[in-house]
Amino acid sequence: MEVIYILWLRQIKRYLKSWARIVGSLGQPLLFMVALGFGFGPIYSQAGAGDYIQFLVPGVIAMALLFTSVFHGMEIIWDRQFGFLKEMLVAPVSRLSIMIGRNLGGATVAVFQGIVVLGLSFAIGFRLEHWAMIFPAIGFMFLIALLFTLFGTIIASMLKDIQGFHLIMNFLVMPLFFLSGSFFPLEDVNRAVMVVVKANPLSYGVDALRGTLVGMSHFTLLNDFAILASVTFFLLVLASYAFSRIQA
Repeated sequence: MEVIYILWLRQIKRYLKSWARIVGSLGQPLLFMVALGFGFGPIYSQAGAGDYIQFLVPGVIAMALLFTSVFHGMEIIWDRQFGFLKEMLVAPVSRLSIMIGRNLGGATVAVFQGIVVLGLSFAIGFRLEHWAMIFPAIGFMFLIALLFTLFGTIIASMLKDIQGFHLIMNFLVMPLFFLSGSFFPLEDVNRAVMVVVKANPLSYGVDALRGTLVGMSHFTLLNDFAILASVTFFLLVLASYAFSRIQA
């Protein structure tokens, strides 16, 4: 447990020391909220679907969680190249503890960023449906972040260069994001697209955030939690195996 705590704290300190990284990582979510929220908002309202900013913000928060979590795996490659990973792996502690500590730290950092994006959204007119639901929303944020941090760890454990990691992540992450219902309602969606949406775990994360923050849910919160928890557990098993075979 001490190793998990130390690595968890290390990941958080590494993130908080880089203010440029914190500010820079907020640029894309703000751009999406302002450009799409005010750009497509009038069209969305004219179609009788309500306030587009209310609909959009949970999806943008999920985007912030996704990108921060997945690219946390890149730090494994950095640590491998600079020798820090080798020092950890030869230490008399289990690789499972190392993997769990790193991923908990990465997930915590992603949740912190998601909360910051949520806070900034109030400046453009976003409002919570019920303030009491902020705590379940943060719980779902952590589950989403942990899921995709584990996903990034699996990919990074199989690669040795950052360029390859970026290529694979861009190939996988963008479809996950755009086909999650972050930008569009899932009612009356094309059947083929809906099959992909239902197979995408991020879809249930977006739906959970939308359900807790603004009271809109397509799959129901119980279903969202069950699927997110199941996929997270499955990826935890895969990440444990992949990290146990990593060569520093």
